[in-house]
Amino acid sequence: MTILAEMRNIKKSFGDVIANRDVSFELRAGEIHALLGENGAGKSTLMNMLSGIYQPDSGSILIHEKPVTIRSPKEAIKLGIGMIHQHYKLVEKFTALENILMGQESSFFLRKKELIQKVEKLARNYHIAADLNKSIYTMSIGEKQSVDILKVLYQGAKILIMDEPTAVLTPQEIQSLFQVMRNMAAEGCGIVIITHKLNEVMEISDRVTVLQKGSTVKTLITAETNQKELTDLMVGKATDLQIERPKTQLGKVVLKVEHLEAINKDKAKVLKDISFELREGEVLGVAGVAGSGQKELCEALAGLYPVSGGQITFHGESLIGKSPAEIINAGMTMSFVPEDRLGMGLVGSMDMIDNYLLKAHHKQKGLFLKRKPLEKVCENMIKALDIQTPDVHYPISKLSGGNIQKVLIGREIETEPQVLITAYAVRGLDVGSAHTIYELINEQKQKGVAILFIGEDLDVIMELCDRIMVLYDGEVKGIVNGETAVKEEIGLLMGGGKLYA
Repeated sequence: MTILAEMRNIKKSFGDVIANRDVSFELRAGEIHALLGENGAGKSTLMNMLSGIYQPDSGSILIHEKPVTIRSPKEAIKLGIGMIHQHYKLVEKFTALENILMGQESSFFLRKKELIQKVEKLARNYHIAADLNKSIYTMSIGEKQSVDILKVLYQGAKILIMDEPTAVLTPQEIQSLFQVMRNMAAEGCGIVIITHKLNEVMEISDRVTVLQKGSTVKTLITAETNQKELTDLMVGKATDLQIERPKTQLGKVVLKVEHLEAINKDKAKVLKDISFELREGEVLGVAGVAGSGQKELCEALAGLYPVSGGQITFHGESLIGKSPAEIINAGMTMSFVPEDRLGMGLVGSMDMIDNYLLKAHHKQKGLFLKRKPLEKVCENMIKALDIQTPDVHYPISKLSGGNIQKVLIGREIETEPQVLITAYAVRGLDVGSAHTIYELINEQKQKGVAILFIGEDLDVIMELCDRIMVLYDGEVKGIVNGETAVKEEIGLLMGGGKLYA
């Protein structure tokens, strides 16, 4: 058994916040090792130290059983350590080959043929499909990821760290990536995958290390554990992983979208002929790789994004041209949970009560806004959603991202909407908090609220939603039944393909 990398008793703090406390971790040659934990458990911080982005306050790092000090990513790559980030560090206008060979000390022109042959051999050895002459800006997310992997391998990496590598891939792209990872492991590489997706941990990893609140909980052989045990270790208590999809009696059409179109500042179409209906008591999921038009659709429905054509009607009344305030004043109770929590959803310098007033002030009568009744509402929200805050008067900006999200969705639900639009409602939340949000969504569904749920975890969308609408490049590629949906078919639509009867 060859140990490629070992981290012993690592400690790292940022001011008063302890990110890692006495963490130990080991990576062997030929293994895929999953690093699992809730948001804020210290996974990325730990791997950022192995890749030279951060340096530990104390503890030791060993590469090939020799102690090392890694002061920068450049020093890390010299030691054979490469990191594949969520946002690929590629030059969009350059070709794949130019990106891979970028920064070569020797003359590219003198050794061009030799260098190209080396890259092509790497691609063959690891079975990585990449068009070396293709420009990055014309590539899919999966293709860009393949180029980034080739680039790191070309630099000599034998230890690869992959941070949430499947977050924006289609199911087919995920399977292609997993095959590449298996090929790398077979060639003696050691791979660390940072993820929160338990089904992927079970499918791809050989071992899994669970972190909780900055500390190592346990390292397990994946084949000897299960999702329930891993979740309990992550959360620190017994949990129920089941996502319910309660049956409801569908009501009338609340929201109707017909041939909706929108263009961005560059005059490019970002929404193309979008049509769908949303009924009382249903959850309509929206699936698609990042940048497929989800954000623009949400904002257009909420009156925040100008549309260039088509129609949006709420109980038969047109919303086109109305501002968010006009939508509220017209009695149309539509709540919008944006992906940008502080930029669009909440005011960071204000406390919970003031942020609630921003949404609920129109319900109060008289010249002066009454804060006292809302204090009790906010206190109940803190208990119901387990919001970690000193009190209702604490500034929102000082809360963690997950707690900010709880405040935002809790506020929207408290206003008793007829339509609830959520964009990545559980992004950044731990497993327990995410399931609390799913329960809240189902409660609203059972009350007859029409819900549009935009998510990034396809497994969650398939479990939670009654119907699933797939967007690709601003278009609706298909709407499928949530109960009978097949993951591979949704993946085909997410990639721009078509379903054939």
